[in-house]
Amino acid sequence: PYLQQHATNPVHWQSWNSTILEAAKEEDRLLIVSIGYSACHWCHVMEHEVFEKEEAAAIMNAHFVSIKVDREERPDIDEIYMRALHLMSGQGGWPLNVICLPDGKPIWGGTYIPKERWLKALEQIAQMYQEDREQVIDYGHQLTKGIQQSMLIALNRNPLHIEANDLDQLFSNWANGFDLKEGGMDRAPKFPMPVNWNFLLEYGIVHHNAQALAQVEFTLDKMAYGGIYDQIGGGFARYSVDALWKVPHFEKMLYDNAQ
Repeated sequence: PYLQQHATNPVHWQSWNSTILEAAKEEDRLLIVSIGYSACHWCHVMEHEVFEKEEAAAIMNAHFVSIKVDREERPDIDEIYMRALHLMSGQGGWPLNVICLPDGKPIWGGTYIPKERWLKALEQIAQMYQEDREQVIDYGHQLTKGIQQSMLIALNRNPLHIEANDLDQLFSNWANGFDLKEGGMDRAPKFPMPVNWNFLLEYGIVHHNAQALAQVEFTLDKMAYGGIYDQIGGGFARYSVDALWKVPHFEKMLYDNAQ
């Protein structure tokens, strides 16, 4: 369904397959790999603001082979390029938009990108590939090595020893970021983070820490009475856009609500 939702875009989207990838290498054209899923709010926002625009489509169609990927159908592709984005920017999310060499090696990436910044990036990268191809190719090779190394990190099976004072220090550091007025952490957007509050609940009970227990209860009350909670259908949205828990991001995550 996600790929079909982009069928009417002026961008000449292709699906991920060996034929398209071979054609890109033969034509020596950079790839745009855009990954998302049907329930992703910002995927649809970027489609409306960027991919539906003739101006954006003209540049993408002229200089790139544009590939749409549904992460629910191809989680393997999503994982590789998400690792690349983490290495490039330290961040991740969807839509996941990556520009790659003709052989699929990533060289640039981002999530939701406004139209003007997207067009500027495309123009600069296309120009750089024409004028300084070897440097761009070398960067792609180095980034790919980083991705491969990140996938080979061995699991640490040694027992982890945590003392009570370690937990006290962790709580102290955490408490510095509490939003004492609206609950949660003192920033926006605000995510439910059920694992975090579950830890604080257990910590507060075991260590008789009234501040931890009060912040958990206060945060849950704010969430329950805020717009992040679906009063009709139940469950919590993925996050609140604002710091007041009032404006929900209209998407529910199973892993949050299950916890």
